[in-house]
Amino acid sequence: RGQRAHLLQLADAGTPRYVYHLPTVRARARALAAIKPIDQRYYAIKANSHPAILQLLEAEGFGLECVSHGELKHVFQHLPELSPKRVLFTPSFCPRSDYEAAFALGVTVTVDNVEALQRWPDLFRNRELWLRVDLGRGEGHHAKVRTGGKDSKFGLPIARVDEFVRAATDLGSRVVGLHAHLGSGVETAQHWRLMCDELAGFARRIGSVHTIDIGGGLPIPYSAEDEPFDLDAWAEGLAEVKALHPAFRLAIEPGRYLVAESGVLLSHATQVVEKDGVRRVGLDAGMNTLMRPALYDAWHDIENLSRQGGYAEAAFDVVGPICESSDVFGKRRKLPVSTAPDDVMLIADAGAYGYVMSNTYNQRAMPREDVIE
Repeated sequence: RGQRAHLLQLADAGTPRYVYHLPTVRARARALAAIKPIDQRYYAIKANSHPAILQLLEAEGFGLECVSHGELKHVFQHLPELSPKRVLFTPSFCPRSDYEAAFALGVTVTVDNVEALQRWPDLFRNRELWLRVDLGRGEGHHAKVRTGGKDSKFGLPIARVDEFVRAATDLGSRVVGLHAHLGSGVETAQHWRLMCDELAGFARRIGSVHTIDIGGGLPIPYSAEDEPFDLDAWAEGLAEVKALHPAFRLAIEPGRYLVAESGVLLSHATQVVEKDGVRRVGLDAGMNTLMRPALYDAWHDIENLSRQGGYAEAAFDVVGPICESSDVFGKRRKLPVSTAPDDVMLIADAGAYGYVMSNTYNQRAMPREDVIE
């Protein structure tokens, strides 16, 4: 709301448009940097790979976590002086060429299956590796973001850890990092404490591990009713775990927490219609612009930026122009009764998994991006 005039000006230059507020990113980064038990902080760039955000977070002391060769190239294109030691590569079912590129760059490489070592022994010979394990369960705000358990494609089953270590040892390689990430939007602080205990047990068994990576998944309050994540309670739990397992460095790799609240999606209303008692406002943004509501049933607050304060309200479904029934941003949302075509509409908390997941379905143009310093 404090940036309303600026946002309206940006919207006049064309929508749909993502806008990122860099001071918010900086504030989230410093809040995490203040948590002393954490030794290494990576930013998961899949959440938002805008160059200004990468440069800001690198300057705030964060390393960068990538999941593809494309992301690696993007990082070094925009941060050519970045040390490879500050880059973590955590792929899933990637081709051999991605691993080859990562090793050539000198970044830290994570593996999550024995089969890769068995198929490409020459590639993984005499390496220091991080191992991603599946602790046997998934957690998170939606089934499609739970990344642990039998139904998930991620992670080595814990029953095969010894097999992986033997295969690595036979190749002259060592497991020096141990990683688990069970899902996104996890709200219980004890989740990470339990993960630390479990990973520490496996790390001792392996014998060569110096770093435990507990992933990301920190939640943000997407609606006014949501409670902000209690960072203090989280930090206290991590401090207790660190005291129990002082031999290991502790790493995290959040994405959403750092950038989601920094971003909004601006759009213009195209049509306002009534059908069988249901009011609908259509936008020039659609599920191709912001996939999360269609993909995860995700909630985003929606406001009429052109009409703020003092307006009588009614319930509207907010929809886009894509030829799919799932092209809905929100149902029965309270908006001014007077909402009209050409009003500027704002979708909140869109700084994570917004632009990076957008596409040209229906041959719609990609959205624009801007930053506010």
